[in-house]
Parts: sequence; structure tokens; C-alpha cells
Amino acid sequence: MSTLMPTITNSAGERLGARLDLPSEYSPLAYAIFAHCFTCTKNLKVAAQISRSLTRQGIAVLRFDFTGLGASEGDFAETNFTSNIADLQVVASYLAREFEPPQLLIGHSLGGAAVLQAAQLIPSVRAVVTIAAPFQTNHLPGVLADARATAAVTGEARVIIGGETFRLKKQLFDDLENTDMSRAIHELGRALLVLHSPADATVDIGNAEEIFACAQQPKSFVSLENADHLLSDQRDSWYAGDVIAAWASRYLNP
Repeated sequence: MSTLMPTITNSAGERLGARLDLPSEYSPLAYAIFAHCFTCTKNLKVAAQISRSLTRQGIAVLRFDFTGLGASEGDFAETNFTSNIADLQVVASYLAREFEPPQLLIGHSLGGAAVLQAAQLIPSVRAVVTIAAPFQTNHLPGVLADARATAAVTGEARVIIGGETFRLKKQLFDDLENTDMSRAIHELGRALLVLHSPADATVDIGNAEEIFACAQQPKSFVSLENADHLLSDQRDSWYAGDVIAAWASRYLNP
């Protein structure tokens, strides 16, 4: 595997931290984009290990930090779910301009919801994969109920996630509440693979069942058995990567 650190800017001209992993011995069969979970980064183990699994199978993977997170510029408090979708479009445009248009979108947790929304805005996409994704984006405001209540009164709230403090504004919660996921899933128009664990204590597997039921064919569902939400056991993320690579080979054009 070889790696490039491309320069990509969002719609506001802010640089997005990005990493493009490429097969080392031959040209990629296709290009994919990986969208990370809420307040995570491109360097999360699940993202890195799935990327390596795919590059071993000839699929190049661009993973990046959403605006305001990781190595990306910008103020996270000013971002929302809609801006995440815009970031995905910018990254797809970069690939189309500098390499090849992306054919595969992969999203983890809220990143899974984002790729479901973004797919119809990126014509080259032929297949979409969700990992531990919520069926509705209002799942997050429910988890962050105290922060949401505070933001509704004061305009913003501070939360500690993974040992880091994040500032969340009311507009983030409003944006999540106003997103129509059911329509995006039903009208996806691409092959869909849903990966989820029955042991996920953060996003219940019922979310995966609803995504799968709402989606039209072709669609596939794979249980990750005892994996946790972040697929922190590398055996789970390697397995997920291998499943994604094998499944996607049916839908990607060389």
C-alpha cells in the first residue's frame, strides 16, 4: 500500500485533512470514500483497518476529517450534518478531478447516515456501505439529550466525548432533527450493504433492520456478531473490510 496526503479544501476554502491509500503494485480497480463517525477522525482504527483491507483487494480509499475535526481546518461548532454531506461532495469532486470518480461510499455511525444522504448527489457512486449507522439522524440528539436541552435555551452546549470537549450549537440539533433519512434510503438507487452488530450498545441493531427494510434492492445485510460500536477489536474491522471488498466487487466497474 502507498499513501498520499492530498490537499482538499471545503466550500469555505478551509483545508480538509485527508489520506488516500492506494494499492502499491497496480492501478486501483476503483476509488472509495470513507466517512468517519461523529466527533471521530480518519485515523480511527476501524477506518484505517478497513482501508487496508480494501487496498489489498485493489480498491483505493480516501478517508478524511470532516470540517473542524482532526487535521481539518474550521470550527466544529459551526458544522452540522448538512456540512458533512457538503464535505463528502467536495472530496468526491477532488477524486473525480485528480484521479477517478468514486464508485463506493462507506460510512461509520453518523458517517453512515451521511453517505446515504450524499450518494444521490455523487452520480459516479454505484454502491454504499453503512457500518453501525442510525436509521434516523435524530438518534444523536436523543443520545445527547442534556446537551440538546441546554443548547435550546442558551444556543450552545459543551459535551465531553472520548475525553475531548466539543461545543455543539442549537443549529446542529435542528439540522439533525430536520433530516429525512427514510426518503434518502428508499430512493438511494445504489446497491446497499448494511453492517451492524447485535451487541452495539451505542446504536441499537434495530436501526440496521429499519435501514434494510426501507431500502430497495439490491441490498445485503451482514451481522458483525459481538463487535462493539467502534469495532475496536481489529479482528472485527478486518472482517468488515474483507466483507466490503468481496461484496463491492459485484458492483464496481474496473
